[in-house]
Amino acid sequence: MRGIIGRPVRRVERVGLRTGLRWKLSAAIAMVAGLVAIALSLVVHNAARVSMLDNARDLANQRVQIAQRNYELSGRPNFPSIRIDDPELPPELREKVREGRRASFVSDRPGSMPDIWAAVPVKDGHVLSLHGHFPDRSTDVMKDLDQALVIGSIAVVLGGSALGVLIGGQLSRRLRKAAAAAGQVANGETDVRVREAIGGVVRDETDDLARAVDAMADALRQRLEAERRVTADIAHELRTPVTGLLTAAELLPPGRPTELVLDRAKAMRTLVEDVLEVARLDGASERAELQDIMLGEFVARRVAAKDPDIVVRVVHESEVTTDPRRLERVLFNLLANAARHGRPPVEVTVEGRVIRIRDHGPGFPEELLAEGPSRFRTGSTDRAGQGHGLGLTIAAGQARVLGARLTFRNVRPAGTPDHIPSEGAVAVLWLPEHAPTATGSYPVLPGS
Repeated sequence: MRGIIGRPVRRVERVGLRTGLRWKLSAAIAMVAGLVAIALSLVVHNAARVSMLDNARDLANQRVQIAQRNYELSGRPNFPSIRIDDPELPPELREKVREGRRASFVSDRPGSMPDIWAAVPVKDGHVLSLHGHFPDRSTDVMKDLDQALVIGSIAVVLGGSALGVLIGGQLSRRLRKAAAAAGQVANGETDVRVREAIGGVVRDETDDLARAVDAMADALRQRLEAERRVTADIAHELRTPVTGLLTAAELLPPGRPTELVLDRAKAMRTLVEDVLEVARLDGASERAELQDIMLGEFVARRVAAKDPDIVVRVVHESEVTTDPRRLERVLFNLLANAARHGRPPVEVTVEGRVIRIRDHGPGFPEELLAEGPSRFRTGSTDRAGQGHGLGLTIAAGQARVLGARLTFRNVRPAGTPDHIPSEGAVAVLWLPEHAPTATGSYPVLPGS
């Protein structure tokens, strides 16, 4: 599972601001509600102002008409605030009066209330005019109206935000449930259904997404199961002829050709057995046969039987409940990988429930560190390396059955550039605190 460690490929990740769907939806609704409230407030304000100005102009016209009748009867202005030929009369209004028409005019001055003008021509050629201001009562009404519009707009924005949080929260909650269920499916929990996980009575696009994910998971599961069965069937069918080939090779006369045939026949039998074991582990039907063992003593005894030159250091002894046969399988596969692809010395350390196996070779390939063990991938680009890439795959599968966590990393001093080869590889097996009760999880991580 090792190869020459070259310059690692750096993954560039986009860094962005992560926000929840509920807040995005709430902000959108609040923005729309604010725009609508502002638009309606402006419309209502302008409509009320125009209506009040029209009323004020009508009142001014009525008063100037009364003044006109009084002037024509008495020959003098005897109505309050009536002027004759007022020099301050606005030019626009003066032009209308010259045409012989009664008219009114509103003039706006910055920072003050509008002025109301009304004028009418009389028979002697003079112009009677009335000049007044926007009524104080109307001004108070407009201020009260503006205050009510501001309060109403704020209430609409807050209500829209609350509604957005409520709706977005429900949608976000369904999406999070769907994501969690999809993650469980990705981790091998085949009985999880995304549609059932999100629940709810209302049907929306989230349900369509959930059904699509369930359909995809079912199709992928069926395909993987079919491939597993085909692999297992092929390996099973090969077992008998390979066994017969090995038996026949043992009957050949002694010599170098016989040794070569026996060596290849044994390698083929090992490959067939490994493929069958991988197929059984993929089926998630394996269960651990648990026993209580002293971990340090167990590891030291098994390693000494396999290779007396490997030094086992027990930092802290611990009693664990596990399957000794499967633990031995994991341990031997890790040692075989270190011996095949690393360099001596190989060191084994037991500390509590943790077993570390380190060699001083070139380290694990970057693909293994990033993605975990992969069957039939040895890390050799030209496929000329020894092994078939199933050793670490089987170790990872057996660790999963034990409920353990198997991690891989390379030893590189702090500050060393990435293009400098590592000083060894470390495989770490973390046994669980409690005995495994079920299998199906995937505890293999790309680093430790």
